[in-house]
Amino acid sequence: MSRVGSTPFNPRVVLTVVLVGLLAFVALLYSIGAGDTGERKGTGQAHAASPGLNGFAGLARYLEKDGYEVELSRSPSGLDTSNILVLTPPLASDAEEFGALLEKRQYQGPTVVILPKWFAMGFPRNMPDEIEDQVEEEWVRLVGSQTPEWVADLPEPYAMKIKADPQGTEVSDDATTDEIVSGINELSIAMTGAAQGPGKGWTGYGVTGQLPDQRHLWVEDSDLFDEMLVDDDGNALVVDILGTEDGSFYNDAHRVVFVVEPDLLNNYGLANQANARLADAIFEAAGYEERMPVVFDLTLNGLGGTANLLTLAFSPPFLAATLCLILALVIVGWRAFRRFGPAVAERPAIDFGKQRLVTNGAGLILRAKRTGLLAQPYAMLSARRIQKTLGLPRHDTETLDQAIAARLPDDPGFSHRVSALEAASRPIDILRAARALHDLERTLKA
Repeated sequence: MSRVGSTPFNPRVVLTVVLVGLLAFVALLYSIGAGDTGERKGTGQAHAASPGLNGFAGLARYLEKDGYEVELSRSPSGLDTSNILVLTPPLASDAEEFGALLEKRQYQGPTVVILPKWFAMGFPRNMPDEIEDQVEEEWVRLVGSQTPEWVADLPEPYAMKIKADPQGTEVSDDATTDEIVSGINELSIAMTGAAQGPGKGWTGYGVTGQLPDQRHLWVEDSDLFDEMLVDDDGNALVVDILGTEDGSFYNDAHRVVFVVEPDLLNNYGLANQANARLADAIFEAAGYEERMPVVFDLTLNGLGGTANLLTLAFSPPFLAATLCLILALVIVGWRAFRRFGPAVAERPAIDFGKQRLVTNGAGLILRAKRTGLLAQPYAMLSARRIQKTLGLPRHDTETLDQAIAARLPDDPGFSHRVSALEAASRPIDILRAARALHDLERTLKA
């Protein structure tokens, strides 16, 4: 009915190809869902995913190593957290939108705002040979600084006047090879002629240190905030927003800390151990002397994205269902690969040859339920075979009965068997009568 065929492919090779393709496809789906599309992060943005000089990747990693639960949020829903939220707005932020975000955060959880200062750019693709091997892909160079004047337009009590010291200092983008080489420090943080020597010292949170650059930002005094960290001249570099005394913000709002000078916490400043101790103190105070989880927002820097079904599939609680589905697909694939022996070739719909033709005809009669039409033709064929066996001149019923009676006196005779065959109506009765004729033929041949 069927035949076993040999496969031209090696089962092990096929299994390897299938597994590699499956793993690559799952990895691709996960990467897309997680938002890891391979874009460069060190092209000037100051956020927690940037390892550049002005970024805060070092701060995020340090807090995580120090025992904090750290999350980099690419979703707008991350802004609604009750944990410590770190906001790193860009230089071109909109004061109205950012103010609305701060007002929404007042009764949700503590907030740490790190103001921007630096203009940063990635290194050019064509660099001198003597420094090309020393510069990593995600390093940046500082090409200037700017005061975030939009902070003065924030709603009360967040509005503040930011000052820069020294005023109007910028660094040209045109730098010589010597300047570039001299700007690569031991911490693998690159810059091009940005440093003007160590900056002023600072004191706050029980820690003292020194700014890495002479250019720094500070805020004018105000009764709406508490100065938590000041420089050598008494200018506030970190403030705790208080609001109007006995007002709703003063009494009920969560803590809001403005880090006016970003070099205190960015990768540039964390080259100093004192800045690391300062980071501990700031986040411990922001969490009300507890190590609350810290969420670094990336949406303000253009790295946000809305959640999609693929992202949800690889996120709890849907991750368990996704893993079960993947496991089921693997099991089904394995069963298909290791089925019951080699592939079986399908038999042809119409067989060839005389014997196959007879078989197909019989099958057609059985399917059409016309078994009764076989009785008379079979009786005629049986009569001819008996005539040939006995060597008779004719195969009529009378002649066959006489010849059979002479050979087998006790046999009921040919006519009796034919009558039974023609009288049968059910398939089983027709088969029995035909078998009786066949037994008579075998007996006469013996």
